[in-house]
Amino acid sequence: MAHITRVELNMIDLVPKVKRVDAIQSFVSQETPFVTIHDSDGAIGVGYSYTIGTGGPSVMALLEHTLAPALIGRDPARIDGLWRDLMFITHATAVGAITSLALAAIDTALWDLKCKKAGLPLWKAAGGTRDRIALYTTEGGWLHLDQQTLVDDALAMQEKGFKGSKVKIGSDHISQDAARLGAVRAAVGEAYEIFTDANQSFSLSEAIRRAPMLEDHGIGWLEEPLPADDVNGHVALARSTSVPIAVGESMYSLSQFKDYLQLGAASIVQVDVARIGGITPWLKVAHLAEAFNVTVCPHFLMELHLPLVCAIPNARWLEYIPQLDSVTGDNMRIEDGYAIPSGTPGLGIDWDWDAIAAKSLVSHTITEAA
Repeated sequence: MAHITRVELNMIDLVPKVKRVDAIQSFVSQETPFVTIHDSDGAIGVGYSYTIGTGGPSVMALLEHTLAPALIGRDPARIDGLWRDLMFITHATAVGAITSLALAAIDTALWDLKCKKAGLPLWKAAGGTRDRIALYTTEGGWLHLDQQTLVDDALAMQEKGFKGSKVKIGSDHISQDAARLGAVRAAVGEAYEIFTDANQSFSLSEAIRRAPMLEDHGIGWLEEPLPADDVNGHVALARSTSVPIAVGESMYSLSQFKDYLQLGAASIVQVDVARIGGITPWLKVAHLAEAFNVTVCPHFLMELHLPLVCAIPNARWLEYIPQLDSVTGDNMRIEDGYAIPSGTPGLGIDWDWDAIAAKSLVSHTITEAA
């Protein structure tokens, strides 16, 4: 039986290529923790997660002092058992973002290692439902952008074959959001999807007030309209509008998704593989959503989510926000607005280790005793 002999930890910081502003924050940094797991057969698995500029050192400390040492000597093929054991070790700090992000970096490395040893790409190993997925873009829809810039980006992406765009909302007055959405809709026509994201900025009353305006513009979904812990508010909102309600990027456990699905509080699940704690719980959320006939359209991390949405039957979209171009070789393959998963065994991400080493901020190595 192979066992884990060494765990390498590293963190880099990726600065977004464009300014990213939504209704509550500006995304100025992407701290990216890496975990590299070696086993006694000589196999290697690489995983990662992310923050948007705060908490990275805390994630790394949890990995260095608690989680990575607990991996040494363990069988890397027992992924679910390892995930559960690590969750128990950190039960005093779970459920929450720091623990989930640390677990995700480990769990994705274990899946990468497992798939490489099996000779399978992740999208096949996890289900293999489809070999491509439709893309929508968020990168040109940020809240600080003026109407013409929004229109120009949507038209450019439509010309490239993309099937939809996301526009951030949450302007001071409903009329401002209406004008922005109206300009984009007039430019792209009725067949091109427009999604909206309020980033948890609305009260229930304001969300209910703005929903009819979204209906008028044929909006594909209203994402994170309310604080993520306001389940009853989402229930009330979902019952008041025909616009699909999307949630998930700020949820950190299977049970949280269960509550939303049981109560009919959302009809789009945007589970984030980093914030849920890795591929292992991500797949459980996706299959739970399938049982409720609910679509999965994950948040961010397009390179990692690409094989996952191709693995399951109830995925519809992949969000296009480039973030790994400066530390990877071959970019994600896109044809006529569809992303196509890699056939390479593992996660299918072509890491540029020289570029990663040049950006390294923190590094540690944990090994078994001689």
